[in-house]
Amino acid sequence: MERANDSTFSGFVLLGCFSGRPQLETVLFVIILIIYLLSFLSNGTIILLSILEPHLHTPMYFFLSNLSFMDLCLTTCTVPQTLVNFKGKDKTITYDGCVTQLFIALGLGGVECILLSVMAYDRYAAVCRPLHYMVIMHSQLCLKLVATAWLTGFGNSVVQTALTMSLPLCGKNQVDHFFCEVPVMLKLSCTNTSINEAEIFAVSVFFLVVPLSLILVSYGHITHAVLKIKSAQRRQKAFGTCGSHLLVVIIFFGTLISMYLQPPSSYSQDMNKSIALFYTLVTPLLNPLIYTLRNKGVKRALRRLVGRTIASRES
Repeated sequence: MERANDSTFSGFVLLGCFSGRPQLETVLFVIILIIYLLSFLSNGTIILLSILEPHLHTPMYFFLSNLSFMDLCLTTCTVPQTLVNFKGKDKTITYDGCVTQLFIALGLGGVECILLSVMAYDRYAAVCRPLHYMVIMHSQLCLKLVATAWLTGFGNSVVQTALTMSLPLCGKNQVDHFFCEVPVMLKLSCTNTSINEAEIFAVSVFFLVVPLSLILVSYGHITHAVLKIKSAQRRQKAFGTCGSHLLVVIIFFGTLISMYLQPPSSYSQDMNKSIALFYTLVTPLLNPLIYTLRNKGVKRALRRLVGRTIASRES
């Protein structure tokens, strides 16, 4: 937002998760803190294992470590500020802090959309083309796919952040949210934002509908291939894995679609905050639990790492 409208502008006031219900703040503080610490620990573990364990130096775990790093950044971008606002009297965030938070959150959201579609393609290659998997998913392709996800996500974020924060503010500085987010920031503007809303809708279609369609097509081919497996045990295991992965996809894309592909008048602000809280806090915790920590290979790698750590301390 343009600060030139007010020479005394010092920042934004974040009203929090549920403004007007202070009795919930202590309970939410404890819950959010616990989930944040668990998310930090689980995602950090995945990144550490992917680096230190040679058995996990595969395309799948390369993508998963990127997903964990992204989730780690997303929670760290929003949660600490939220916790500070819960317990502190000063609930302000500086203009530059708000711009940074908006830029990082937007960028990471775009990265995850593309990364999840890349991971679906990786699973398609592994299940449907197992004999050619390592030829298809070679290291250079993996690096290019991940680089494309990060560059596209943050390239879009540069544009969206610039367009959003260049709107005239006209003295408004109370953000009815727990972090700086595009739909909420647009409401602070004192000018017509219909063009911005239409542009956000178009970009959201590209980052949400297109990747989701590619993911569903990939898993359609995977399901067709799994149905051909003769062993009932292997078929059940494959469906269990695919089902858990699709659950993550549905939760992630469902929350974002409800936030960005609906007109602002169609949902309450409290509902919007709840969805955003789920997306920025719960989803980063679910990703490592569903994708990796239930995996036998990861459990063995974790036991080996813990065993080596204990042995090194005893020697």
